[in-house]
Amino acid sequence: MEKGYINSSMGEIVITPKVVASYAGAQALECFGIVGMATKSKRDSVMQLLKKESLDKGIDVEIDGNRIKSITFHVILVYGLNIKSVTENLIENVKYKVEEFTGMPVDKVVVLVEGVRVID
Repeated sequence: MEKGYINSSMGEIVITPKVVASYAGAQALECFGIVGMATKSKRDSVMQLLKKESLDKGIDVEIDGNRIKSITFHVILVYGLNIKSVTENLIENVKYKVEEFTGMPVDKVVVLVEGVRVID
């Protein structure tokens, strides 16, 4: 797991992929149409909705030096919404917020739609 490095006048700042994933997950949940992050159970291969405390397990982050090469989301969406609109909104918002938070450019954001849920 590669860490990110940012040089400043006061020294070097190290950012781990887990930090980026946790922040990106919190920002993703604020996007309209996102129910949550998903993970596949290794035991029975069933997709599960993750709790807010473990969002980073549904997000893969790849960092190379001073840039974030990719952030991959495994998401569950609200049933009945336009998938393209929801995912484009997610990509734009998260890319902007993560770049602002870390000071590192984000090359690519990938969204894997793992399921949909009916919300009352």
